[in-house]
Amino acid sequence: MPLYFVTLHSHFLNMIMNMKRILLALVMTVTTLSASAQLLYRISGHGLKSPSYIVGTYHLANVSFVDSIPGMRKAMADCQQVYGELVMDNLLGPDSVAIMEKAMMLPDGMTLNNLLSDDEMSRLNAYLKELIGMDLTNPLLAQQMSKLSPAALNTALSVLSFMKKGGNVDVQNGFDDYFQKEALAQGKGVGGLETMAFQVETLFKGTPLERQKELLMCLVDNAAFMDEMDDRIISAFYSQNLDAIQEAMDLKLHNNCDSSPEEEDKLIYNRNANWLKMMPGLMSQKSTLFAVGAGHLPGEKGVLNLLRQAGYTVEGVTATAVGQP
Repeated sequence: MPLYFVTLHSHFLNMIMNMKRILLALVMTVTTLSASAQLLYRISGHGLKSPSYIVGTYHLANVSFVDSIPGMRKAMADCQQVYGELVMDNLLGPDSVAIMEKAMMLPDGMTLNNLLSDDEMSRLNAYLKELIGMDLTNPLLAQQMSKLSPAALNTALSVLSFMKKGGNVDVQNGFDDYFQKEALAQGKGVGGLETMAFQVETLFKGTPLERQKELLMCLVDNAAFMDEMDDRIISAFYSQNLDAIQEAMDLKLHNNCDSSPEEEDKLIYNRNANWLKMMPGLMSQKSTLFAVGAGHLPGEKGVLNLLRQAGYTVEGVTATAVGQP
C-alpha cells in the first residue's frame, strides 16, 4: 500500500479537498540538510548539447519549499521546457473532471455498505470516528463518501490524516503545479510523460475492487504504521534525502498489506522505464526540466540510476554549481 500514496497526483487531491471544502496553508519545518542531500539533479553528456534537469516532488508540499532546493530557480530559468508526469492544465476541463470523478466512484448502484462486510464497516466507522469525529452513519458524510471506490476513499483518508497531524494543503497552489505554471509564465513549453487516461487505469481501474477493499482495510487496521511511514516520507522529502525516502517506501508489514512486486512494478518501476524511453528525445531537442514524484528517483530501478545506465552523467545540483549565492 505505501507505494500507492507516493504516486498520488495533485488533480486527484484537488477533487478530494474540494469535496471537503478545505483550503489551508502548509505548516512546515525544514530539517538541516546534509552535504549529500539533493532533490535536483543535472543530466548531461551522452551527446546532449546542453544539460537538462530532474527534480523530485512531493504532492502535498508547499510551493514555498522550492526556494529551499539549491539551484532550483537557476535551473528553472535555464531550461527551455518543463515536463511533469501530466500536463496539469489539461486536467481542468469538464471532460477530464468527468473522467476522474467516474474513476473515483463505485459502479452504479453499489455503495461501501454493499462492498464491505458488517465487521469491515464497523472497523471503518471506528477509524473515521477517530479521524474526523463522525462516521458513515452520518447521512451527510455518507452522501459524500459512501459511493467512493475503496482506492479513492483510501486516498481521501490519507490526506485527512496528513491534515489532522498539522499538514495543511493549498489546493490552488500545488507543488507539482508550480513548475509548469512557472514555465508558462516564462513563455516556455510544458508537457507530460503520461496521460490522465493512463494514470486512471494504473491507479484505479487496474486494481480489482477486492484488492482495493483489502488495502483500504489495511489502512484502517494499521493506522499507526501508515502514519509512521507517511511521516518518514515527508521528513525525508523536506530533508531532501532520497535514500531516506527509499527506506520509508521499503517499510513492510510482511503481510498482504505490502505491495506485491507486480504492484510495485505497475505503480513505480514500469513507469520509470517508460519515461526513460521518452526522456532522451525530449532532452536532445531542448534543455528540459523534469518534475516527477521523488519516490521515482532513488534505487536501482529509479530514474536517476536508469539515466546513468543509459550513458548520461547525473549529478546533484548545488547552489555553487549553478552560480547561486
